[in-house]
Amino acid sequence: MTSPILITGAAQRIGLAVAEHLIAQGHSVIATYRTRHQAVERLEKLGATCLYADFNNNDSIIEFTQQLATHASSLRAIIHNASSWDCEANNPDFPALFENMMHIHAKVPYLINLQCADLLLTYERLHTTPSDIIHLTDYIVDTGSPKHIAYAASKAALDNLTKSFSAKFAPSIKVNSIAPSLIIFNKDDDKQYREKTLKKSLMGIEPGCQEIIDSIDLLLKSNYITGRSIAVDGGRHLK
Repeated sequence: MTSPILITGAAQRIGLAVAEHLIAQGHSVIATYRTRHQAVERLEKLGATCLYADFNNNDSIIEFTQQLATHASSLRAIIHNASSWDCEANNPDFPALFENMMHIHAKVPYLINLQCADLLLTYERLHTTPSDIIHLTDYIVDTGSPKHIAYAASKAALDNLTKSFSAKFAPSIKVNSIAPSLIIFNKDDDKQYREKTLKKSLMGIEPGCQEIIDSIDLLLKSNYITGRSIAVDGGRHLK
């Protein structure tokens, strides 16, 4: 049995592009989704194993990892892409907002990493090369955000988990983060918003999902990089 790559939240945007790329590269992929739509069916036609996962509470996370073990006896990598872009302006229930952000961005990866460690370690024993955990964080880990306070705090927690897990699992499992700023716009983003956002980076472009794909490829190919965060922000930190 091959050792698949698990991608959470793989049914849209960056997660979908990464899943399609990895399948094209010959990897076996297990993709999680919360809402079933055409992208899920497309991934299944490409050969991916698509598993429903809500991750809305601790029990659902444990149930998912138990289900996962029936589909894979080892894992090449886990890519934590599942995310929520909620903010204080849209959600006045601040206690719930903070708990939700910390849950999806910190607790879910934390529990999945611990529950799936044996699957990743099995890959290392079989292939005598490290397996990988990759966290998708955000460039605002370093800057904070007055408009997305809870979101920024939860992504910062995920960045810190990268450091802790890399130390815990080395040298058998490499653990790294990718911290993007703008990658792709949403279809309903208007012209004014797009122009304003593009001006925030030095490069001034909408780079597309390939930038994240290239960063993932780099980490999967490396036998040495661990405990690090790759900034994919177009120089936005210097503006």
